[in-house]
Parts: sequence; C-alpha cells; structure tokens
Amino acid sequence: MSAATALSSTSSVFPAFRLKVEQSRAEFARMESWMLSEEALRLPLDAVEREQERRSREANRLLLQAHIQARGNGDVGPALAVVPKGGDGVVRLHSHRREQVRHVQTVFGEVEIVRAGYGAEGAASVHPLDAALALPQRFYSYELQRRLAKAAVQGPFEEAVERIEEATGVTVPKRSAEEMLKEAAVDFDVFYAERRSPPPQETGPIVVGAIDGKGIPMVKPEKALRVLRRGKGKKANKKRMATVAAVFTQPPRVRTPEEVVESLFRTEPLIADEDDRSVRIRPEHKRIWASLEKTKDEVIAEAGAEMARRDPGRAKKHVVVTDGERALQKRVASLIPKALLILDLLHVMQYLWKAAYVFHTENSPEAAAWVKERALRILRGGVSQVVKGLRQSVTKRRLRGPRRETLLGVAGYFYRNKSRMRYHEYLAAGLPIASGAVEGACRNLINDRMERSGMRWTVKGAEAMVRLRAAYLCGDFEEYWTFHLRKDQERLHSPGRWKPVPAVVVK
Repeated sequence: MSAATALSSTSSVFPAFRLKVEQSRAEFARMESWMLSEEALRLPLDAVEREQERRSREANRLLLQAHIQARGNGDVGPALAVVPKGGDGVVRLHSHRREQVRHVQTVFGEVEIVRAGYGAEGAASVHPLDAALALPQRFYSYELQRRLAKAAVQGPFEEAVERIEEATGVTVPKRSAEEMLKEAAVDFDVFYAERRSPPPQETGPIVVGAIDGKGIPMVKPEKALRVLRRGKGKKANKKRMATVAAVFTQPPRVRTPEEVVESLFRTEPLIADEDDRSVRIRPEHKRIWASLEKTKDEVIAEAGAEMARRDPGRAKKHVVVTDGERALQKRVASLIPKALLILDLLHVMQYLWKAAYVFHTENSPEAAAWVKERALRILRGGVSQVVKGLRQSVTKRRLRGPRRETLLGVAGYFYRNKSRMRYHEYLAAGLPIASGAVEGACRNLINDRMERSGMRWTVKGAEAMVRLRAAYLCGDFEEYWTFHLRKDQERLHSPGRWKPVPAVVVK
C-alpha cells in the first residue's frame, strides 16, 4: 500500500498529519524570520548557531509527530488471537479494543503516539503499532539510548548526560542512563558467539590469545560506610578482579634476541623505515573483553572458543601469552589444550630488575647493564645459566634475609617457567613473546574509564560498562547496537505471537 493510499484510507489521520506538517512549517518560518531579524543580525555567528539549533528542534519534533500520525493507530481489525508470553501456549482472544496514548522521548523532544490496544480479562494489552514502529519498552527512543550509551562508554555518566542535553535538549537522569546501559549490554555474549569471523585465508598464520586480571573499584557495602576508623591493614576502597582477554591474528615477526633487547633499552624514539625490521606488526581483527561476573575459567574458555573461530581447520599456530601465575597457566593448559603457552617477557623483565637491585642501586647504569646482559642471555636460550648464576650468587656472597629471598624467588620463578621461556625458538618462528595486547586492553578498557577519581561500581554496572566499552574499542559498537535492537524487538514483539481475527463470533 502506498503512503498516499494509507493516508486516504483513514479519514482521521490525514487532517491530523496535515495539521502537524503545517505547524512544523510555521515553526520553521518563525526561525527563518528570526534569522533575518535585526536582533539576529547583530549577534556573533556562534550565538546564531546555538539559537538556530534550538529552534529547529521543535520544527523537527512536529514533523516527526506528523510522521507518527501518518502511520495510523495500528488498528488491524476487531480482535487479535494472542499467545501469552510465558503461558501454556493456549491462544487467547483479545477483543476489547480501545485507543491508548503513549509518550516517547526522542532526540527532537517528546512525541505522542495514539495506538489501538487489544485487551482481554487478566491479560496485558497488545499494541500492533508498537511492533510496527519497533518501539522500545522504555520512555526513551532507541536512537536516544544509542547516543547515550556511546557517550557513556567514552566518559563519565555525568558528562554523557550533559553531552546528550547539549546536543538534543533532552535531559536524562543519571540513574536512568545507568539502567539503560545495563539493558543495552545484555546481548553482548550472543553477538560475539554468532558473529562471523574473518576468513582464515585473509588473516595471518598465528592466532594469539592473552589473559590477565585487572581490579575495578567497587561500591562499599553499607556497613563499611559507617566505619569511623579503619583498622590496621584495611583499605579505603575494595577492588574486585576482572578477567581480561584479548584474541587476534598476526603474521610472523621474526627477530633476533639483540633486536629485542635493543627495543627494551632504547632511549631514542624509533624512526619508522620501510626496511626497518623492528617496525611493529599490528594485530589483525583484535578483540578485547573482560568480565567480573564470570569466572576465570569461563573467560579463558571464551578466549579458546574465539581462537577456534578464527581458525576452525586448526591450520594456524595457536599461542597464549600469560604471566607466571601457576593457577592461571594450569587453567589455560586445561581449557585451551593445543595452544603453546609463552611466559610474558615483560614479567621476566620485572623479575630481572628486582634481582638487579639486590646488587646495584635503583635506576643506576650498573643495574641497567646487569639486566640487559641477563635478558640477552635468556632470549638466547640460556634460562638455566641465569638460574644457576642467581643461586651461585646467593651461596658465594653468603646472602641472608630479604636479599637471599629475593634472588631465590627470582631463580625459582624462572626455573618453574623454563618450558615457557624458549624465546630463541619463539623469535625464530616469528611468535609474540609479550602480552602488550592484553596490557593495552587493561589500560584502555578498564583504567581509562573505570578507575577515574572517585569512581565506584556495582558488579552489574561494571559488567555492562566493560561489555559495551569493549565493543566500542573493537570498532563493533554500531554493529552490536543493530544486533541488540533486533534481539530486543524479538523479546518485546516476538514474531507470530499474535494475528488479526477478521470477526468476533458471539454465541
């Protein structure tokens, strides 16, 4: 049916539509008149811009209201046959029909929707027009929710609602914004589980996974708020650990131990050159995410599933970079059994610096030289030599107390992880040896948004935020939002739930 036919078929719709269109035109004419007025001609351009934008919102709101009225009231006949949600599957007849009014806040302002409601005793009314317009359950339109969610993942809620008010003139309470964000994140897992991965032939031969943990400051329990003075060892705020994961593909990056050490100790900025082998290879199709609600095992299993989706034929090399936590390594080995585990070189360097300060002053050239020499030895495959040297230093120097414990602890750490420190082999094969991707994920996903001054989170609020922020940082936010709207409409207006009944037979 054409728009003209639809309008002419309902006598009450067309006059109302024309009225709102005329009101919109009148509003636009008033704005045009103001733009040419003596008052406006004396104003600076920025002031004119702001006033023009403010006045145009009302013209757009009236035009949108006219469009809604042109859609009719959704009357589809005398009755509906409805399958109740969560019921026993028995079809019920909704024959009580009346017009009901609903208000929706849009990016142009509030509009009124008059729609036919079909009711039955003891059952919720059904509104066909709500499904036709794909309306949300909330008072705020999907487009307003999208803009608010996108602003919220970029910065604090206060700034997000302020940005929305400045751009649209619509004021959204902070509490409502927080609740909308939680609702917007519910389809995150399903989206990535169903999303098609890039074809394996278009990505590099190495599939990389990385797992780490990052604390998020949480809202204090009510009883904690009443404590007048904290006891010894009690912290001002508690953090809850989120498990962070990153998965991507990459081409091989073959390097020598000397090149790696040079990059670690370089003080001059790198000048990119086409022939420079040290120019970084960017991860391909990197996906990052995190969770507070899920266990470590669940997140690691998700990382394994994501790696498998990138390479269903198992033709690529699978690598997982982790720190030296034994429990984490055992989990990864169990849940991603065919992946090669590599100890993050950055953690190795932290332990080397710790050992260096047993012998040399912190930040001294001697300490740097000590670390550099042993890092090169480790990268060349000499982990056992470094372990032996550390233990011999303890014996020969007759070290006691903290210095002895530090060196033996570092030696033990390297010895336990020796099988995951075959860096000379990894470098020759072009494999990654550091978890920069997941470290960056911790910083970008959590630090930059979740740990700003004074921020405290509930578990539900933090989980929603890290989900949507992950989609945003991966460049998937718009695609996810389209997916979320489709899923939300399926929940609200599931297809086949109702159908028109041509006539009601009364016996």
